Amino acid sequence: MTKEENEKRLAYLKNIVLNMPEKPGSYQYYDDLRENGGTIIYVGKAKNLKRRVSSYFNKEQQSLKTRLLVAKIADIRYIVVNSE
Repeated sequence: MTKEENEKRLAYLKNIVLNMPEKPGSYQYYDDLRENGGTIIYVGKAKNLKRRVSSYFNKEQQSLKTRLLVAKIADIRYIVVNSE
């Protein structure tokens, strides 16, 4: 992936995060969407979707494992629920 493609991917993902609700729910990270609509590479749950998912993009506190995961995310989907 070129630097320009990666910047475009990150801008797309950050836009999703900015529009997420501050409500409980589950979130799914997908890899390359060009292949069969993408494969789920991570599933998580959160009391506050926006806060939790945005924490993955905080470069200061990322472990190697998290950095590798974030590098593979092509799309984020989520489901809002009534309670945690």
